[in-house]
Amino acid sequence: MDDQNKNLILATALSFAVILVWFLLFPPPEQALEDPNAPVASEVAEQSVASDVASAPTVADGTPPASSEAAASETPDAPRLPLDTTRLEGSISLTGGRIDDLRLKDYHVSLEDGAPIVQVLDPVGSEAPYYALYGWAPGSGLGLGDVPGANTEWRVESGDTLSVDAPVTLVWESPAGLTFRRTIAIDENFMFTVTQSVENAGGDAVSLAPYGILARHGEPAELKNFFILHEGVVGMADGTLAEIDYGDMTDFSVVASEGARAEVTQVAENGWIGFTDHYWMSILVPAPGQAFKQVAKYDDRRDIYQTETVLPTVQLGAGETTSVTTQLFAGAKEWETIREYQTAGVEGFIDSIDWGWFFFLTKPIFAVLHWLNAFIGNMGWAIIGLTLFIKALLFPLAYKSYVSMAKMKELQPEMEKIKERTGEDRQKLQQEMMALYKKEKVNPAAGCLPILLQIPIFFSLYKVIFVTLELRHAPFFGPFQDLSAPDPTSIFNFYGLLPWAAPEPTSIMALIFIGILPLLLGISMYLQQKLNPAPTDPTQKMIFAWMPWVFMFMLGGFASGLVVYWIANNTITFTQQYLIMRSQGYKPDLLGNITGKPKDPEKK
Repeated sequence: MDDQNKNLILATALSFAVILVWFLLFPPPEQALEDPNAPVASEVAEQSVASDVASAPTVADGTPPASSEAAASETPDAPRLPLDTTRLEGSISLTGGRIDDLRLKDYHVSLEDGAPIVQVLDPVGSEAPYYALYGWAPGSGLGLGDVPGANTEWRVESGDTLSVDAPVTLVWESPAGLTFRRTIAIDENFMFTVTQSVENAGGDAVSLAPYGILARHGEPAELKNFFILHEGVVGMADGTLAEIDYGDMTDFSVVASEGARAEVTQVAENGWIGFTDHYWMSILVPAPGQAFKQVAKYDDRRDIYQTETVLPTVQLGAGETTSVTTQLFAGAKEWETIREYQTAGVEGFIDSIDWGWFFFLTKPIFAVLHWLNAFIGNMGWAIIGLTLFIKALLFPLAYKSYVSMAKMKELQPEMEKIKERTGEDRQKLQQEMMALYKKEKVNPAAGCLPILLQIPIFFSLYKVIFVTLELRHAPFFGPFQDLSAPDPTSIFNFYGLLPWAAPEPTSIMALIFIGILPLLLGISMYLQQKLNPAPTDPTQKMIFAWMPWVFMFMLGGFASGLVVYWIANNTITFTQQYLIMRSQGYKPDLLGNITGKPKDPEKK
């Protein structure tokens, strides 16, 4: 076997092994199946008269917040304040003043006609309560009943519908002579601004600490549990990013209260914390430069996951008023929107998107892809444009590789003579081969480098396509209306012409009824392979013959956007290799290699 074939087989085998391991460790996530016997949200709400709410901080001395045993009544006729913007709709519960009903007008749960819009936050009494709660932790001179809690009935002081440039203000008078106000505003996207104030009309000085809570009852039903994607707590503390899975929250070391464990971080200047899903998130954001205590907590008695921001204790004398302003992000993980908030002062906010270990590749890859999509107006063509851009960056290496391969072909007769002369003496064969390479200035390993560089790029692009919201439901053309999903076509639905779906990507049938894109992938790999004659060794020949079709079936269940990239990459590589080999004086016998009767390479 000559060194050129050895290197090509080594690189191909390595690529195959890495992708195979990746596929086995990180298979495409299975779609969650709906339980036809499961109660719907409305039924659950009717059955639940009262539910425990998130544990509220009760002390302001720097210790972990304790639990509150209060239960919140949430009935269908509970007073609510509507919320309506161009991008959001929902309502705020006047019981507790919770921001707990939020839907995204721009996003639907599926591509089906009439699909409901995405629900981000859910009220107490629903199937999966998920809400933001604000308040004041009582300190010296105050008891639990002297500060607003989960059951506090707020009244509307001003405003009737929360919308852009139309904030609302809630008010509650405490038995201790304190007047609490909460003004809630919202911008044109997904950022709430919450201003809490308290006026002490009593005769004694008091101390209390403002806090914000995000609480989630149970793990989300749509949890992917996919290794490549982080879902759970995400937070930033003075430049340090923290990502905590739901399963890890049960192992926290600090006991916050009976049945609750917490992880507490003291933030000196800048930070935020909340929960992230695949495409949506809710984040508590104290003001930049504000010190605060950052808490992630799990209460196993009530199965509540909770994040908190507790600000420093405020001493409030008789007749004094104090206020604090924080923010709440609740919405879609749009890269451009999040970047704007980061520019406005939310430090490190772009890292709320899970860029992974290869962030130094995934971030620029997505930035280029996003720019191309904005310029072209189609994500499929943007992926092809990104492929051209990457191939242009790697062209100097590819050129050297293909030139080296052409020179290796030119040295083939001389290499055969060395093999005949050295016989079974492997050491002498290697020495003379190395001397020949040195004399002719040929690097036999040059062909491996471009292939090896494609592996981290491939993985990074897979991460980008799977994680980023911009690929969700992104259309290409025809039946390809979601580049984040596997190819929806197959012979089963006559490649998208018949009105029924292809087999599920995780089913055995999907291996039989393969889609258009995987077929094009296999063909493009096959043609790229046939630029060179098949190896004479029977084992090598069999491996090379099966390789394109193995990849075709293996990558068929991946996101269609990734398969589009691989097809474009193979096509560009084929074109580059063909033209460069021609420029070096050789014309590859593509037809002869396909038929198995190759001719000797022809001179130009």
